[in-house]
Amino acid sequence: MSLSRELQLHITQLTEIRSILNSMKNLALMEIHKLQRLKTMQGQAVANIERTALDFLDFYPGPAAVDDNAAHVCILLGAERGFCGDFNESLINAIATGAYTGVIAIGSRLCNRQEDIAAEVIATLEGANVAEEIPAVINRLIDAISSLHDGGTATKAVSALQLTVVYHDTAPNQIAQRQALPPFPRQNGQTQHYGNPPILNLEPGEFFADLLHHYLFAVLHEIFYISLMAENHRRLQHLEGAVNHLDDETVKLQRKSQIYRQEEITEEIEVILLNAENL
Repeated sequence: MSLSRELQLHITQLTEIRSILNSMKNLALMEIHKLQRLKTMQGQAVANIERTALDFLDFYPGPAAVDDNAAHVCILLGAERGFCGDFNESLINAIATGAYTGVIAIGSRLCNRQEDIAAEVIATLEGANVAEEIPAVINRLIDAISSLHDGGTATKAVSALQLTVVYHDTAPNQIAQRQALPPFPRQNGQTQHYGNPPILNLEPGEFFADLLHHYLFAVLHEIFYISLMAENHRRLQHLEGAVNHLDDETVKLQRKSQIYRQEEITEEIEVILLNAENL
């Protein structure tokens, strides 16, 4: 097979690979737009719950009591799929100096590197590929959290567990650490929102348990949306770089193929002329 023919076959292969990568890039872009909308709505829901909780705790601070000796667990929210550069490595480095009792690693790509995580990995979970898979992942995470203490339910974990989620924020190369349990941290000098206590139809302890249940689900959804959006941003950048590289390589190979083809045509003409002289 001639060199120009070999190069044309190689160019065809690169074109097919580029088409696949470009489709993956478009899917990542679509997912980013979807997650942006979900993140905005979920952020509003979390803010409303936090305002309600702080108003409640101004008058009923007892239910929020936390054991200072509670285990401190880190939820490390990594990537489920590849093509996102050092997404998982930067998370591992971010908790290298953290004093965590244990780590719950989420994301198959991250779990494959659990031996590099400084703290003990006490649970591993598959992550979400798309936004629609996030609720199922969170349900499995809640089950894992519930198994870490004797209460048996996540709503009782507030006094038995400190929970911090470490994840990629949507800002470039920024890793966030967000306290999920104990929830609703009170600021120094914080004043009451209203002059009268809220009117409750439940006992304060029961109300707070239900509020905590809703808050934990809401804040985890918000964090997962943010993390998956950051993952897709990273994947989009990575794939754009790969597509641009393939385009450059294809142009180079096309030029080289044209040179080889011209040389082959010249050789063919010379052979024809040589044969004509011998007639």
